[in-house]
This record gives sequence, C-alpha cells and structure tokens, in this order.
Amino acid sequence: MIEKPSGDIDKIDLDRVDWCGSREFFESLGEALDKLDDKDESYDFTWVGKRKAIIEAGAPINKTLRPDVESSKNWEATENLFIEGDNLDALKLLQESYLGKVKMIYIDPPYNTGKDFVYHDNFKVSVEKDKEDNQYRDEEGNIQFDYKKNEKTNSRYHSDWLSMMYPRLKLSRNLLSDDGVIFASIGVEEIANLKKLMDEIYGEDNFVEIFSWVKTSTPPALSTKSRKTNEYILCYEKNWSSTKYNGEPLDGGDQPLLNSGNSTRDLRFPAGSILFNRNKFPDGEYNPIKPDRVELINNISIENGRSLNEVVLRGEFKWTQEFLDQEISKGTTFVIKSDALSIRFIRQEEGYKRPTNFIKENIISPVINKKSNGVETNERASSDLKTLMGIDAFDFPKPVSLLSYLADFITKDDDVILDFFSGSATTAHAVIHLNAKDGGSRKWIMVQLPEEVDEKSEAFKSGYKTIPEISRERIRRAGDKIAAEHPEAKVDYGFRALKIADTNYKEVYKSAGEYEQSTLLEVVDNIKDDRTELDLLYGVLTQSAFELNRPLETRDIAGATVYLYDYFGEISGLVACFASSVPEETIKAIATLKPLTAVFRDSSFTDSQAKVNLAEHFRILSPETKVKVI
Repeated sequence: MIEKPSGDIDKIDLDRVDWCGSREFFESLGEALDKLDDKDESYDFTWVGKRKAIIEAGAPINKTLRPDVESSKNWEATENLFIEGDNLDALKLLQESYLGKVKMIYIDPPYNTGKDFVYHDNFKVSVEKDKEDNQYRDEEGNIQFDYKKNEKTNSRYHSDWLSMMYPRLKLSRNLLSDDGVIFASIGVEEIANLKKLMDEIYGEDNFVEIFSWVKTSTPPALSTKSRKTNEYILCYEKNWSSTKYNGEPLDGGDQPLLNSGNSTRDLRFPAGSILFNRNKFPDGEYNPIKPDRVELINNISIENGRSLNEVVLRGEFKWTQEFLDQEISKGTTFVIKSDALSIRFIRQEEGYKRPTNFIKENIISPVINKKSNGVETNERASSDLKTLMGIDAFDFPKPVSLLSYLADFITKDDDVILDFFSGSATTAHAVIHLNAKDGGSRKWIMVQLPEEVDEKSEAFKSGYKTIPEISRERIRRAGDKIAAEHPEAKVDYGFRALKIADTNYKEVYKSAGEYEQSTLLEVVDNIKDDRTELDLLYGVLTQSAFELNRPLETRDIAGATVYLYDYFGEISGLVACFASSVPEETIKAIATLKPLTAVFRDSSFTDSQAKVNLAEHFRILSPETKVKVI
C-alpha cells in the first residue's frame, strides 16, 4: 500500500488505500453518535467560581449602617444617601428598604484592564498584609474586605471579575422598580462578558441598547492597530416596556420646545401653534415676491393635503382640516424648519428625539450647560473637576453631562437613582444639576469603597485620606456652585453619610457553662459600648425595612431624647427613645403621638415590671402602635 520512492520520504498512494476499514470505522462512529442523548446539553455561560458567586449573592451578613453626621450635609432634612463601604454589603442592607423602589441604576465598575482592583468576596486572609493587597479594617481592627489588582497573568483573570460582578448585579435587579432601567459603563476588555452576564441576570429580552460614548477627542496613538475613542454603556430594563426615552430636544433648541417662551433658535407662530426656524427666517416673514422671506401665517387651511393659504407649503401635509384643528386645540406644535416650507408636527406630550446609540460631544440636550455645547469628553470632565476641587483628584472621571443625559432618558419628579460604584460621585453631581435645570426632586444613593488615597497624590497632600472623603467634598462644592447658578431652584443639596460596620450588638453566643456571675451582669445590655443612639436608630430602620432617607426630627421629651422618623401624624412613621433610663412621662408622650412603630432599648428598663407598664401604656393610649424593645 505504501511505495518507497527514491529519496527518504514515504509517500502514500491514495489509489491503493483500502477504504473498507475506514468506511466501517466511520459507520460505527456515526452509530455511536446517534445513540448519544443531547437533551441535557444547552447553551450556558459559566466560569470558575460561578457557583460560589451565586451563593454569595444570597449569603446573609451581620452588618449595619452607622450614621456619620459630621460628614453629612443638612442631615435631618436631606433625602440623599452616601454610603461608605463594600457595595455588596450595601446592596444587601438596602434589599428590604428599597425593594422595587429605584428607577435608575448607573454603575462604572472596574473595566478589568489588568491594572484595576477587583473585590474578593468570601475570602480568607492572613494577619500580615501583602504589598499587593488592599485590606480595609473597621474601627475594631477587623478585616471587612480586601481587593487585589487583577493582572492579566492571573489564570482566573476573567473569572475573578465575573465572580465580583455577579452577586452585585443580581442584588441590584431586586432594587429596580418594575419600570426601572440600569446603565453599566464598560470598556472593550469585558464588554462581551458583561453582556452575557446581564443577559442572564436581567434577561436577554430586556436588553435595550449598547450606547457608544466618545470619551476622548484626543485618543493616544500608542496602539499600532487603532486609536481608541469610545467606551460603551449597556442598558437593560427590569421588564421590557414601550416607554420612549428622551434624547436631544427636537429642533436643537436650547430648551424643550414645549416650555413657555421661544428657544434662541426657533420661533413659534402663532401662539405656540406654528414654529419657524430663525436661522432660515430671521423675521418670521415670507414675501411671495422675495421667496427667501416668510409671510406671517395666522392660520393653516388644508385641502387634499395641500395648503390653501396665499403661501403654498410645498411639503405634503396629509391631514384633514378637522383633524388639524383638533390637534391645534390639543396644543400640537407645527414646525417649519426649511425654506421649502415643509411642515412637521410635535404633539404636546413629546418634545425630544429618541436618543441614538452613539453619544458624541456635539449632542445638544436641555440638561447640558451651554458652555459645554453637548456631552463632554473625559478631558473636559477632568478639567471641570480640577477647577471645582482645586486639585487633580481623580483620573478619568465621567462627565456630569453624560450622567445628566442618561438620567434625563427616563427619570423625573422624585425618582431614586443608585450608583454602587460611585467613585468620584459624578452621578450625585449630575442628579443635583438635572434637578436644578428642570425642577425635579430626584433622590440619589451613592455607595463607595473606602479606598485609601495614594500618599504621593495631590489629594493626599491636601488632607484627603480616602476616596469617599474626596467624593463627599465634591458633592458639597458642586451643590454650592449649582445653588449659586440657580438661586431660584428648590433643590436638595444635602446628603446623609452612612458607614457600613459590624452589628450593633455584642456577641453573646456562649454555652451555659461558660457564663459566670460577672458575665451575666455584663450581657444585660447587649449593645456595644461605642454605639450611639443614632447608630441604634439606623440599625432598627434597616432591620424594619424603612427607607433610610426620610425626614428625621429630634425632640427632648421629659428630659429624654426622642427621635421621630418619617412621622407626620397618627399611625405613621417610627418614634424611638434609647435613653439609659426612660421616664414614664416620656413613654406616655410617645404613646400619645400614636406612631406606627415605637422602639426602646432593653436596658432602659430596670425590671420586667417596667416593661409590663410600657406595654400597658400603649395598650390604653395607642393600641395600634407596634412596640419593639432591642
């Protein structure tokens, strides 16, 4: 079968090959494949560590939120929140209080470029700190979490990033309202994996768009292949809806067409019914002898799709006169933009074009400052932030204009916006800016890990030790600046600063044989010694599923401090007193308020009889109040 030609190389003569054996082999192989059952096979997206990531999303935590009044602004009245700590813990602590209440989520997570730090959940660490590790310890010295540089040499480079993202995205979906939307910024490194991950968590059918944002007008020429100008923003809805998103305003005016008054570029005539483009018709007039002018039109008469006015509107207008009159009575605006005099209409409920999936610098939006003339680039955002802070505080912050533009897509009124990779707090800045521009009362929740600032940085030399310290100062300064620019605006410029910490309660889990007389006396008060009354209040609010940004009033009643939270009358809110000893007059006064919930500290009562008296006062004065003792 094999000939040996001259030379040393064996050559196969295919004409002499006995294919019988080969045919039998392939036939037997085919029969074997036919017997295989592929019913258990399916398309699946998985990685090393996925099972642990799924478990981590549902794992309970023994954490609480501690108020930081000193770092806050307008503590008692504000409805905004700045939470310092691991965002996975934060999302778990917010589950009950904000379940289904967030209209929009925006996140700018680590892009996994090989230089980013990635959180490591459910980890074990040694006592000594590795130089490449970053560990955060609480005030008692306990390691709360660590995060490590995820270098490309890591064999689980993509897996570690996915394991970090999965539980956070999983929990975030619970917080979105039924009509809520999430936007996630990402670079080319993980866009494919993030898309698959969000398809799994949010549902492929709820995918809206991948927006491409021009982040720089001067891309570095380091690559021999291409100069990268864009980043990407994935958009998903919790449940697919027919809601239309607001993009740039129609006709490119500096304000929405339907606001009172004319924009600088367009002229409505008459009385909000017909709109002329001023660039084409400066005086709003048309002279038939001079066709480059427009005569004032006091009404529009239509027959067979054509105008019967002295001035012929050249474009087709296929409405009957009756239908046209009905539209005018409803407030529909008619737009004449070109010298061809073709008419376009804008119904009263509209005023925006649908956004394109390409976000570039020259997009005009009513929420953007006139100076920027559109969605800004990273360079502009860095420059503006440096001017605001007086130092180079952050590398490549997202522009305020970009976040304002996205928030204007779908939020209004008092919607809640969450960013759990807050970074420089651009999202908070953008929401404040947007509220000042359109009169909204949107609320925001920022979550940021207390990463330490590089000791060689300008920020560190200026006195900032952590990223949250810079972010909170940025929000304060941004609020002051916007308030000065919009003195008439009624905007919430404040925020409540909260920090994630271990539980407020002492560890009392010991067997009976471990207790001594002194120990029994010690655990009568199960509250940790360093916890304040506000700490206890926020622990109760978190456990009781109260929103954490409701109005808070503090009163002195019969010599004891009493907290009235979200209380606006009988059978509402929560009233709490955590004094070391609560006078009977205080208890009666609280019962007279008839709150929905009343909370006291267990150690405030000297014996069981005092607790019986407490219950009796509420039974008589406010039987509908739920009384808790912690």
